[in-house]
Amino acid sequence: MHYLIIQLTCLLAIILLVVMIAEKLKIAYPILLLLVGLPLGFVPALQGIEINPDVIFVIFLPPLLYEAAWNTSWKDFWKWRRIISSFAFPIVILTSTIVAWVSQAIIPGFTWSLGFLLGGIISPPDAVSATAILKNIKVPKNFVSIIEGESLLNDASSLVVFRFALAAVATGSFVFSHAAVDFVLVIIMGIVIGLAVAIVFYAIHRWMPTTTNIDIVLTFITPYAMYMIAEEFHYSGVLAVVSGGLFLSVRRQEFLTNQSRLQSINVWQAVAFVLNGFVFILIGLEFPIIIKGLGPVGLKPAINYSLIIIGVLIVTRFASAFGATLFTMFIGRYIKVAERYPGWKAPLLFGWTGMRGVVSLAAALSIPLTLSSGAGFPNRNLILFITFSVIIVTLVLQGLSLPFLVKWVNIGDREGDIPLVKQRQLIRKKLSHLSLTILNDKYAEKLESNSMLKSAVLRFTSDVELLKDWETEGNNSKAEAFYQEYQAIMSDLIKQQRALLSTLNKKENISEDLIKHQQELLDLEEEKIRQYFA
Repeated sequence: MHYLIIQLTCLLAIILLVVMIAEKLKIAYPILLLLVGLPLGFVPALQGIEINPDVIFVIFLPPLLYEAAWNTSWKDFWKWRRIISSFAFPIVILTSTIVAWVSQAIIPGFTWSLGFLLGGIISPPDAVSATAILKNIKVPKNFVSIIEGESLLNDASSLVVFRFALAAVATGSFVFSHAAVDFVLVIIMGIVIGLAVAIVFYAIHRWMPTTTNIDIVLTFITPYAMYMIAEEFHYSGVLAVVSGGLFLSVRRQEFLTNQSRLQSINVWQAVAFVLNGFVFILIGLEFPIIIKGLGPVGLKPAINYSLIIIGVLIVTRFASAFGATLFTMFIGRYIKVAERYPGWKAPLLFGWTGMRGVVSLAAALSIPLTLSSGAGFPNRNLILFITFSVIIVTLVLQGLSLPFLVKWVNIGDREGDIPLVKQRQLIRKKLSHLSLTILNDKYAEKLESNSMLKSAVLRFTSDVELLKDWETEGNNSKAEAFYQEYQAIMSDLIKQQRALLSTLNKKENISEDLIKHQQELLDLEEEKIRQYFA
């Protein structure tokens, strides 16, 4: 145990170093972690780091899925629900079926059950990889929303396929009619349990005397409770976490205090970052072990099988993306759709964002080592090898080339969409207008005697005037110059205030806790200044 802790600490240090290098090079960190992890797998000091297949799902999936659901915009999710749903269910099943057909045809001894198992593992694209790659690229917000929403539901539907295929391999039998009914039941009951657990935690947060620390700890218990309760009744724990996470995310303003929201965001970002970092570097570390375990299959045939299946995945995704576009154009004649004529640019990019990652890895590693009879799980290492190859090739090939493809395609905002910068200015202007109206109408008498309220009126008035200048053609540079001057002066003031706090902290009769509190307030003030017109 002592040696394992040292190994994991070393890995964490490597992850941090690699991510810093990735930030410097403007490369998505999952790609660099993966590439660094491959040679590390041959380092003796780091060999032997393995995760028990029985607990891989429980460790990684609940928090990662919950964090993804928490950060998903329900408004965008609902707006693009049709295309997200089409990729989440029909196309996952289609991809799994094609992979099953191809794999059982080209791989000796590979059954349909094993084919569907492999299909369920490698069919879902990874939102973490796509988001990390797209964050440094200028693409429309709706494109990112569709990618993230698709991945969220894809994870759930593909793991349901994986679950049924795993049962079929273990029992040696598969009855389609029974499986179809169970498939629907697993999905529906998973969602129901997720919502039920979410309601319980919503009530605890809202009506029990919680503190900020209790709120944050409860947010970590929530996804595990959703997942394990659903799995205990043999329903979809993944869909339970996704549905429950979306339910609570929409209502976060109702049951979390401002302190809980601010602190939980920072804590969750750090935890998700560490988990994702370990997952991607684990891919590289485990790959040499998987190669050694191929046995009689051999490395060369395994590579050939992997390349064929990777090609099948890429072609299937492109066909699905353009097929969905044609279907949208057709069905748009009869029902209202979010975008009647999507064009060719978005489907092309959508087809190339099929990077695999966290969920595929977790599913592959969760395959048991043996069947219930005690016999070894058939072709386990080959399935792992193909899965790892799919993750590595799609992440490196598509991940590195995606920025160039985006630049070449030059996809812009949809007609009628307001750029994010203008949206931010519009919201700030409306908030300032509302504040001025309330202060002048409701608290007019108080304004005469309260100097702090007068300063608030002056601040909101200056906001409105500055934003008005920003919107006026020709005055942008003037408004920007005013803001830059304001930012520089306020930053200097905050710097001097911090220096004063440090001096005061040396005095014995001044509480250090109060000094720290004032420093936190200055941090918030500095962030507000930085984000003022960001």
